[in-house]
Amino acid sequence: MSITDDAAEIRAQGWRTLAALHGLIDSALEKALQADHQLSVVEFTVLDALSRQDGWHMRMQQLARAAALSSSATTRLVSRLEERLLLTRVLCPDDRRGIYTELTAKGEELLRTARPTHDATLEATLAHAAEICELAPLVAALNELNPATAPTPDPATAPA
Repeated sequence: MSITDDAAEIRAQGWRTLAALHGLIDSALEKALQADHQLSVVEFTVLDALSRQDGWHMRMQQLARAAALSSSATTRLVSRLEERLLLTRVLCPDDRRGIYTELTAKGEELLRTARPTHDATLEATLAHAAEICELAPLVAALNELNPATAPTPDPATAPA
């Protein structure tokens, strides 16, 4: 194998590891959210993204990016959530073709009750994944990304 082949294999292995961790987390979240709140992971993601707008709304295109969905899949998902009265669509006053999506009070309440399930499941699944030798380095890297859980650097050894 050449150096280029080695680099490609390392990237591919990294991707497979990331996909395995994502699959483990996604499956656990899907099971818990469906069982306790009748929400899919992507539905939770949409409600969560809308809740983080701090009184604002999102265009459908922004919501599609936040949920990692195609435009048509986002439209179908928003329609389902709108039928459940969890969100609403609003025409953009500046651009009649633009449609905004906003969380309703019912959507906010469902999200508020579902968030602890989501967070506890995520924490438990990551703890489990940390015990799997192939996934442990990736979980450690994720923990380092979070300033709240990252170890505090030693000023004596920090670069000047």
